[in-house]
Amino acid sequence: MTTTPEDPTTTPHGRPPVVDLATWQAARDELLVREKAHTREGDAIAAARRRLPMVEFDGTVEVVGPDGPVPFLDLFQGRDELVVYKHMWHDGAPHQGQCEGCTTVPWHMKDAVYLNARGVSFALLTTGPWDEVAPYVEFMGYPQPWYSVRGLDEPVGGEMGYIACFLRDGDRTFLTYSTTGRGCERVNGSLGLLDMTPYGRREGWEDNPEGWPEAPQAGSPVGGHGAPICWYWRTDADGNATWGATSRPAPQWTRPGATPVETLGRDGHCH
Repeated sequence: MTTTPEDPTTTPHGRPPVVDLATWQAARDELLVREKAHTREGDAIAAARRRLPMVEFDGTVEVVGPDGPVPFLDLFQGRDELVVYKHMWHDGAPHQGQCEGCTTVPWHMKDAVYLNARGVSFALLTTGPWDEVAPYVEFMGYPQPWYSVRGLDEPVGGEMGYIACFLRDGDRTFLTYSTTGRGCERVNGSLGLLDMTPYGRREGWEDNPEGWPEAPQAGSPVGGHGAPICWYWRTDADGNATWGATSRPAPQWTRPGATPVETLGRDGHCH
């Protein structure tokens, strides 16, 4: 039987309209034209990104890792290119009090083998003191190299919550690119897959059809009222969205020893 979007007997509430395969294929082909244009524009932007100028800086500046202070040059691991994520840090906060969004980045970049095969190294930088950073990295089980850049200026230190790219020419080092905010979504493959699903990311800002499930509400420490969960989701031990004192960034609940908590050790949440 052929069904149409206007047929109330065959279209469940809060679901995409039910149609026959030919109608679906026509709609899919129409959207594909826009998707291909989006891909080509992305290729053009990437080409322009490769043509950006670069800034030279002192690659001998020391960062602190598990083996103590090392020159920034060591982060290249002998390769010519380096990508870093600059992880925000809340001094003195327990593991569950660290940045919700930043927590997801190394979670989705556990293995840099494909980058390494292209001559690119990957590392995490943060302004946290190493004696706080080291147990957090161990708790989360992050395999990537982490370094503290506490007290250092840009482009190595400075503002966190960024992806930055660097180039090495012998002992000379250069900043070539940096992005923040939603520019960092490139690391998080889960978001791209969620964008392909009928209900999307379940974030409050998304443009959804009428009747679609609303984004879950979470108690917000800002103003004390409910707010739609966002990409830096926090949950309680049962997976319920919440910004309360017993929450932690969602990836942390899978870690050994992750138990309900009583404090985040800080006020508010990251943006």
